Amino acid sequence: MSIKIDRLNNSFVEHISQILRTEIKDERIHFVTVTAVSITNDLSFAKVYVTVLDDKERDSILKQLNKASNFIERELSKRIDIRKMPDITFVYDESLEYAANIENIIESIEENE
Repeated sequence: MSIKIDRLNNSFVEHISQILRTEIKDERIHFVTVTAVSITNDLSFAKVYVTVLDDKERDSILKQLNKASNFIERELSKRIDIRKMPDITFVYDESLEYAANIENIIESIEENE
């Protein structure tokens, strides 16, 4: 991955987090954490990986985030100087759950030894 894409990914994480905290009116979205952004090399698409505080609300919050993606793209275009703003898609980041599952497996193996 290029340095430019890495910088854009980090900048997107910072600015999207700020937009979700301050600009979105839905209170549930204020408890969303942006964990990573993955922008394609041609800058046409960006996957925004998020986690939510309340797991029961995960699907509805993801729907709301994807509905608000056009608004978020407009706000990002005001804050980041980029020729073409990528289309943003929000996806749930399952890496934290995966890591916790692996940790539980390791702990159970250590207990059995």
